[in-house]
Amino acid sequence: MKTTSKLLGGVSAIALTLVSASPAMADGTPAGSTIQNTASVDYRVNNVSQTAATGSDSFIVDRKINLTVEEVGNATTSVGPGQTEQATTFRITNLSNAALDFDLLATQANNGATTAHGGTDSFNVTNVRYFLDNGDNVYGAGDTEIFYLDEIAADDDSVVHVVADIPLGLTSGDVAGVTLTATAAEAGTANALGATVTETAGANTANMDTVFVSAVSNGGVASASDNDDYTVQAAGISVDKTSRLISDPVNGASDPKFIPGAIVEYCIAVSNSTGSATATDIAVSDTIPTTVSYDATFGIRLNGTVDGSGACLADGTSGGSFSGGTVSGSLQDLAGGDTRTLLFRATIN
Repeated sequence: MKTTSKLLGGVSAIALTLVSASPAMADGTPAGSTIQNTASVDYRVNNVSQTAATGSDSFIVDRKINLTVEEVGNATTSVGPGQTEQATTFRITNLSNAALDFDLLATQANNGATTAHGGTDSFNVTNVRYFLDNGDNVYGAGDTEIFYLDEIAADDDSVVHVVADIPLGLTSGDVAGVTLTATAAEAGTANALGATVTETAGANTANMDTVFVSAVSNGGVASASDNDDYTVQAAGISVDKTSRLISDPVNGASDPKFIPGAIVEYCIAVSNSTGSATATDIAVSDTIPTTVSYDATFGIRLNGTVDGSGACLADGTSGGSFSGGTVSGSLQDLAGGDTRTLLFRATIN
């Protein structure tokens, strides 16, 4: 702090006027500003007005460092196994009275830890990156990959997406916890991350000092963080292949046996467990053994159903193909709790 003053001479009939600084802005008076006010004293000697005497005081406004990191949306990010570029989203607000850069660091929860929305961490995401939102708070093609936040003005905020890939082989309910930490860094050079901001030690100086709000003072740096998570919604696909005798050349359809010339009906039932994510683009293939011959007359029936006991019904529609000894066909999207079938016949050689 710097203070200047002027001594006043012998005084009578004194009038005192103070001229003060402009009121502070919403984000606080900018750091580095000089606040000065001047006292003016009018007086008379022998009933003659004298030149007013003045005294001034000035000091430099110090820098108060404060920031927040908050999850946007307050909900887990629902993902499927193997999905790429899945986002958790955070808002970083500069509550300081000076512009700052912010270094960014995403860390993952320890296995078994409770995550932001009550789940238990069980896997790690991969290929973690940061994207600056374009203003719609939704991760998409218009967002820009960044490595830090650059030149964030006082009282301004930015939305950052932490984007990652989800490993294959996960099951519904698996959770990955993510924490985003922003650390205050010096602004002033565009397109470059400044040095980490440090707090002024000891007594007030005549220059601009730096003070950390206690909530963001972390081991010599000023930082804030918040948590989010990814929750897997997987399809619980199971496959049940069965066969039943239709007829044989000796007994016909009455008590047939698995003898050469017998007709066998194969059913491939694909089920998705209740509560699972919808499975799409379902492609079924079955390479039949050389000891049977595909029955082209019957063909392939797709998207049939099963009865209450799980037995296949011959209610599908014609489709699919047979080539190179392999029966193949596509099934419709399969919601949780649904079963669809592929049905075909073959003759025992």
